[in-house]
Amino acid sequence: MPKLSDASGTASGHDLARAVSQVTVAASRDDTLPILTGIHLTVADGKLTLAATDRYRFAVRSIDWTPTGDTADGQAVVPAKALLDSAKMLADTDQVDLALPSSQGVFGMAGPARSTTMRALEGQLPAYKNLWPTEFEATAVVGSAELAAAVKRVALVAERGQPVQLHFSQGALSLTAGSSDDAQARDRIDANFETETGAPLTIAFNPAFLLDGLGAIDADAVKFSIVGPTKPALLTGTDKDGNAPGDDSLTYLIMPIRVSN
Repeated sequence: MPKLSDASGTASGHDLARAVSQVTVAASRDDTLPILTGIHLTVADGKLTLAATDRYRFAVRSIDWTPTGDTADGQAVVPAKALLDSAKMLADTDQVDLALPSSQGVFGMAGPARSTTMRALEGQLPAYKNLWPTEFEATAVVGSAELAAAVKRVALVAERGQPVQLHFSQGALSLTAGSSDDAQARDRIDANFETETGAPLTIAFNPAFLLDGLGAIDADAVKFSIVGPTKPALLTGTDKDGNAPGDDSLTYLIMPIRVSN
């Protein structure tokens, strides 16, 4: 490996490991598109932002960053699996030094006793800020544990590639999966649903992708911000009263699956 450049900045080992583990769930496992198997690191305005996507969902999380080099801003795409393994190794370190790639394309991270270098990936992920919706038709707050358990129950009858449908109405969320010709499952949990029209709303997701997001957000409740049944939905952590955490918490954008009526 080429010689590692000087550290670009530092971050908390615990915060870095947590953020990497959260966004890695959205990284692709398909090696035919290498750039999608990476995590995009962006340094700007005292924050290190991590982002990953497999084209069907997008996870983004920011943590505090202290620059130590001459350049305050920078970016790199680093293999997700290698970054996750290295971040776990340094999770107990108060301060991790990160070296963004130089012209030789090498990314590095180091603690007091351990260091790792790896090749950065060539290219960039899509600009997530251009994908993020800003206007929503409806919002819903649902208990994370209750929702995850319900998704797992109804998904038992869903064939591979088939979605779980979420039917939001005032005060409730009903979940359905499966075909009436074979097997079908229904479940119902409480939800705080708000919409300008007052009409119920149905949206369908890949159950595995939805469960990945719920696990990564790791909050008492999850807030769905919904543009429409066929538009990406934005998931964020919250408490059950709808109070959002800080701006640096994980945001998870997930594409719905179009279903026929």
